[in-house]
Amino acid sequence: MGRLHLFDMDGTLLYGSAAAVEISRQLGLDREITELERAFIAGEVTPVRFAELACELWAELTEEVVTKAFEGAPWLAGIREVWADIRARGERCAVISLSPAFFVERLTLWGADAAHGSRWPALPFREPVEPDGILSASAKVRIMDELCAEFGLSRSDCVAYGDSLSDTALFAAVPASVAVNADHHVSALASYAYDGRDLREAYELVRADG
Repeated sequence: MGRLHLFDMDGTLLYGSAAAVEISRQLGLDREITELERAFIAGEVTPVRFAELACELWAELTEEVVTKAFEGAPWLAGIREVWADIRARGERCAVISLSPAFFVERLTLWGADAAHGSRWPALPFREPVEPDGILSASAKVRIMDELCAEFGLSRSDCVAYGDSLSDTALFAAVPASVAVNADHHVSALASYAYDGRDLREAYELVRADG
């Protein structure tokens, strides 16, 4: 029986960082994004409002800046190797993140079978945010179910990797999960816990069970 490995991105594949932080760093907006991230984590702004405010903040964002942010981000070591091993074993891997799809989808070039993020306006931003395109924590479960249907699998075949509150619904819906550099929201729900900077080591915790 195959398995579907589901990876969060911000704080999980990205060590101690997030797409919004890395993009803002390229634009010299570190202080502004720190405050916006704080408000989001505290529940003071919704995912939709976060996207709206970030679009205002990144008024002149270009694909070139996104590329620099992606390439310079603090990714965990071994991501490509883990995904190559998963696919060599006849299993599947996907990324589901609340971050902009124009950042998340680049991970398909590293070997992910699928990568889902929030649908933001095209770059440079000239159109408003469409609320229906912005993902929430519950959307991760919906996307998992859609991927399972596409790959002929079920929730019982899934393994989730995540680090924070936005991963709790997904962790509660699958039989196996790995808390990666995680906070208290997911630690109690996870089957395994990993602290470090190499995805290969986190993957080994569940690889032998496959």
